[in-house]
Amino acid sequence: MSARDPGRLPHEKGFHISWDQIHRDSRALAWRLDGQGPDHGAWRAVVAITRGGMAPAMIVSRELDIRTVDTISVKSYDHQQQAEARVLKAPDANLMGDGTGILIVDDLVDSGKTLELVREMFPAAHFATVYAKPKGRPQVDTFITEVSQDTWIFFPWDMALQYVEPYRGTD
Repeated sequence: MSARDPGRLPHEKGFHISWDQIHRDSRALAWRLDGQGPDHGAWRAVVAITRGGMAPAMIVSRELDIRTVDTISVKSYDHQQQAEARVLKAPDANLMGDGTGILIVDDLVDSGKTLELVREMFPAAHFATVYAKPKGRPQVDTFITEVSQDTWIFFPWDMALQYVEPYRGTD
């Protein structure tokens, strides 16, 4: 139980994101990145950090008309517990180089460990996330919304519709 609200578990301080919201926020991220690439404002490619970065990366690539899209798969969680980040699948090496002109997109930067690992691989890439927590914020170049470190973000791809008890009381 947390000190601020002893009746709630830490993960219950939730920020629920709908499909509409992730779409709006991902478009806002694209608008912020528009014209910021190193090639007269253009970006060479978008690389999504799987799995959470795939929806935002698709929206960013569509909005910015970037046709080259790849993925990097990094595992940094085991059943909602952070673990040591490791690469399971890397993007095309010929495409990536040192990352110059590449947008690397994820849904969220939390501790920053995933982005730190990917930044070591591609130091010249531009790192963009839709949401950012304070610990990971130094690892991201562009983001849309900051949330507190103790907030758990519930993304629409992780959710199902069901009844939820009111925050205060049951009347």
